[in-house]
Amino acid sequence: MQLRQLEYLVALARERHFARAAAACFVSQPSLSAAIRRLEHELHVPIVRRGRRYEGLTPEGEVVLAWAHRMLAERDALRQELSALGDGLTGTLRLGVVPTALPAASLLTTPFCDRHPRARVSIESLSSADITHGLAEFELDAAMTYLDDDSMRRLPLYEERYVLLTPTDGPLAAASTARWAQAAALPLCLLGPRMRNRRIIDECFAADGATAAPAIESDSVAGLYAHLPGGRWSSVISHAWLHMFGVPEGMRVVPLEGPAHGPRVGLVTGPDDPPSVLAAALVAVAREAGVREALDERLRTYLETADTG
Repeated sequence: MQLRQLEYLVALARERHFARAAAACFVSQPSLSAAIRRLEHELHVPIVRRGRRYEGLTPEGEVVLAWAHRMLAERDALRQELSALGDGLTGTLRLGVVPTALPAASLLTTPFCDRHPRARVSIESLSSADITHGLAEFELDAAMTYLDDDSMRRLPLYEERYVLLTPTDGPLAAASTARWAQAAALPLCLLGPRMRNRRIIDECFAADGATAAPAIESDSVAGLYAHLPGGRWSSVISHAWLHMFGVPEGMRVVPLEGPAHGPRVGLVTGPDDPPSVLAAALVAVAREAGVREALDERLRTYLETADTG
């Protein structure tokens, strides 16, 4: 059994198509198919359900796939550990990030790259469920996500704080604080209902006896922010977004009455113990990065600007 055969199997399970898997591995389709058949022969089990096209893995194949993920992760970890003993850490850190935490990701990735200039970072925006799957299957080294799963190693980074972005000539422009019910009455632009952040703020609206009916919904923070300049829409945002996007011209930040903090966002690593060298290196950076303090300071700056403006 060769590691290359396991790479082909992982690619096939991911792509669910022999030709696409072969292209991803830079080999011909017959070469990939033959390598997987040899793997089946060596292990004495059927791995792939074959028909006129790829039909999935057999139960035995699912077991082999799980071991393939683990064995390839161990190979990568060996390479990373040896590189760290030589000229410094190399390889690519695979970081999954929930969309609402993406604006704050640079608070970790920039100091990580400064400390390990020969390493690279690959960031993928994923849902919480996809992150859990990616970590379990060794497709990710670490993730910035909501801290829900107690089974994973975690390092809290910050608590989401929700504020209202509203036009400076709008009905709440002069308010020092606003209730969620008042915010719900404004022309709103919010994230879509499938987004975890939206479900959280909907709960906050409901707790104040209100229901938000946004005119515009977006599946990304960037798409939401694109509608805010111009003074027509208001939005409820996580304070972490201010780190990247700031406050659009013609708008101000108004604190919302209610819980001081929302759910926790943190850095989590997968089931491998100890974690990969790259993941451990990111955790070490995160412990010193002061993410919570940096985001709180950015919010404080914008609130003071609004008060003096």
